[in-house]
Amino acid sequence: MTTAQEHSTTELRRLAEEAGRDLEDAPALDVLRWAAETFGRRFCVTSSMEDAVVAHLASRVFPGVPVVFLDTGYHFPETIGTRDAVAAVMDVEVITLTPRQSVAQQDARYGPKLHDRDPDLCCSLRKVQPLEEGLRSYDAWATGLRRDESPTRAGTPVVAWDERRQKVKVSPIARWTQEDVDAYVTEHGVLTNPLLSDGYASVGCGPCTRRVLAGEDARAGRWAGQGKSECGIHL
Repeated sequence: MTTAQEHSTTELRRLAEEAGRDLEDAPALDVLRWAAETFGRRFCVTSSMEDAVVAHLASRVFPGVPVVFLDTGYHFPETIGTRDAVAAVMDVEVITLTPRQSVAQQDARYGPKLHDRDPDLCCSLRKVQPLEEGLRSYDAWATGLRRDESPTRAGTPVVAWDERRQKVKVSPIARWTQEDVDAYVTEHGVLTNPLLSDGYASVGCGPCTRRVLAGEDARAGRWAGQGKSECGIHL
């Protein structure tokens, strides 16, 4: 994959708006192929290591694609293991981002268990800020957001302009269902987090993630009882 030239903000916005219209009904591989050909090494995939579906898709059209992972310091061992397995067996470049402060340093500054007392601040410090710093080298980034995951994600565009970060945001599997994901995983033998087979429908930080109950949507196990369903990255 060659390195594409850096685009101006005006050009990036135009590209996002045009692609948002043109690629709404395109297959996920075509969406990712467009992103790779348009942005080259200034395009990356972000992954929570819940599964490696988008990373696998992207690697098919962009071998060695950068895959950005946020190591918050609170992840389940299974999540770290999934990251390491992805790095070992897939044709991607896993890039691990960490917060400015370790968990111990954050505890010393804000007190222990900030995630229980102010989960929005904890997410901002350990997820949102590190990602924004890590994305500075890129013009476009891909996510695994799907419209069927929760009401807050029902309107997710396939390609959109990320005003907050001044980048192109690509959600190639936005139109997929859980059945589509499961079928792709089975067909291609894609790595998934073992916790998905242990009652977890969405995997985040250990202190703020629980198993879901029958009839709950996939995001119900995140920040349960906190009146919160997003970390802030996608707001």
